[in-house]
Amino acid sequence: MKHFALTFALLLAACTPAQQDDLTRDAAKRAVRPVLAERFPGIPLEPATDCIIDNATSRELLSLAADAVTGPTANTVEIVGDIASRPETIRCLAEEGLPVLLGGL
Repeated sequence: MKHFALTFALLLAACTPAQQDDLTRDAAKRAVRPVLAERFPGIPLEPATDCIIDNATSRELLSLAADAVTGPTANTVEIVGDIASRPETIRCLAEEGLPVLLGGL
């Protein structure tokens, strides 16, 4: 695990800032999806994950990306819950996730 974290850090250092952002966001999504699936069964995962990631701070994204290495933890659940409760995230979920959910009815 420690070896993977070091490799990931070296990989990030070799990337452009845009590539670093993409790698961090992709890793963070891997930590967020299982939390959303467990805490909010039936929610459309892709739009909901995007809403969480898009409304996370840089610090939260880095923490979530780190949690992707070890798997979701209590910290992951807390961060996702904090982000999900923000007005901007709720608005995003209503605009992006709800239409997907209602389209299946």
